[in-house]
Amino acid sequence: MPQLGETVAEGTVTKWYKKVGDAVKADEALFDVETDKVSTEIPAPVAGVIAEILVQEGATAKVGTRLAVIREAGGQAARPAAAAVAAPAAASVSAGSAASAPGDARTRLSPVVSRLIAEHGLDARTITGTGRDGRITREDVLAHVAQRGTARPAARTQEPAPYAVAGAESVPLTGIRKRTAEHMAKSWATVPHVMQAVEADFSGVDRARRPAAEQWKQREGFALTYLPFIARAVTAALARYPRLNASFGGDHLVLHRRVNLGIAVDLEREGLLVPVVKDASAKSLVELARAINDLAARAREHRLKPDDMTEGTYTITNNGAGGTLVTAAIINTPQVAILSTDAVRKRAVVVESGGKDEVAVRPVGVLAQSFDHRAVDGAYSAAFLQEVKTIIETRDWQLEIKD
Repeated sequence: MPQLGETVAEGTVTKWYKKVGDAVKADEALFDVETDKVSTEIPAPVAGVIAEILVQEGATAKVGTRLAVIREAGGQAARPAAAAVAAPAAASVSAGSAASAPGDARTRLSPVVSRLIAEHGLDARTITGTGRDGRITREDVLAHVAQRGTARPAARTQEPAPYAVAGAESVPLTGIRKRTAEHMAKSWATVPHVMQAVEADFSGVDRARRPAAEQWKQREGFALTYLPFIARAVTAALARYPRLNASFGGDHLVLHRRVNLGIAVDLEREGLLVPVVKDASAKSLVELARAINDLAARAREHRLKPDDMTEGTYTITNNGAGGTLVTAAIINTPQVAILSTDAVRKRAVVVESGGKDEVAVRPVGVLAQSFDHRAVDGAYSAAFLQEVKTIIETRDWQLEIKD
C-alpha cells in the first residue's frame, strides 16, 4: 500500500484492473485505492506478470502492506523497494495483516467506515458486519443508521422510495457521488444556511486579463479565467474577516491562521471534489492561478493525493462556466462559509461621472456567499462581501498579473 499522504495511514482496495496471470506494463493502471478523502488510481511500478494478489477488493490495508506480486522477465519477483505497491519495509508483511481475522474485524475499520460511525455517534460493536471475515462495511453502517431512524432529523419525513416509470433506467451512483450526497445532506440538515449576494464590476480585472490572455495561454498552457482574481480577493478579505475562515465547534469557533482555499471541481457525472490550495493567502495571483489549475486537472484525471483534500478553511465553487446568475451553495462543513462565483456578463449599469449619472456597459458578476448563521450574522457576512467586491473593483490587477 503506497503512502497516499502525510495524514493517511491506510487505504481500501476498491478495484483490481488485473488478475493473477495477467501481463501488466509499467505505469499501466493496476488498482484503485480509496481513503476517506479521495479515490486514487495506482499504476504498476514495473512490467511483468501478476503472480499473486494478496489483498482483495474491499479489504483495507495499512500503508506499507504488500498488496500484490509482479514477476518480471525471468521469473524474478519485483523488488519491494522499487514497487509503488509496497513501501521498502513491507517485504516481511504478510497478506494476513491486510484483512482482519474474524475475532477483531469490528476493530479494523476503513477510514470511510470510521468517519461514518463517528459522524452518527455509533458503537461499532453494535453493528453487524457483512464484509469479509465479518468486517463492517459502509453499507452496514448506513443500514444500521436507517434502522435506528437517525439517518435524518426526526422532524423530517422519510424520503419516498424511488419508483420506475416505463422506460426508466437505473444508474448506480459512483463512490464520489455517494460521498458528495452524504456530506451535502448532512450539511443541509444540520447547518442554518443564509445566502447573501453582491454584484461586482470586473472592468478592472478585464483591463488586465484580456490583453494578457494570449500570452498567458502560450506561457502557462491554460486560460486565465476570472477565478484566480476572485480567489486573490477572497484570501485578502479573509484577513480582515477571520470569523469566516473558521470551523464551527458547537460551542466555539476555531479561527484558522492559515487560509487554505477549497476549490470545488465538477467531475460531471462522477460527483464533486474540493481539493485545497494550502496557504492561499501567501500566494500571488499567478501562483494561485497555477495552483488552482493544477488541482482541477489532477482531480479530473484522478491523480489527487489524499493530502490535497485536507485542511480546507474556506471554499469557492465556480459555476460561472455554466452561465448561472446566482447560486446558493451548500457549506462544506465544518467550514462556516462558501462563495459561489457565477457568470460575468456585460450589462448596462448606472455609473457616476463628473457628478452626473450615466449608463455604461460593464462586465458584472454576482458573488453569492452562503454562511452558517450559528457562526456569524448577516452584517458580518455582508461586510466581507463588500470587501471582496471593493478589492475586485479597485485593485491594480495589471501589476499583479506580472509573473
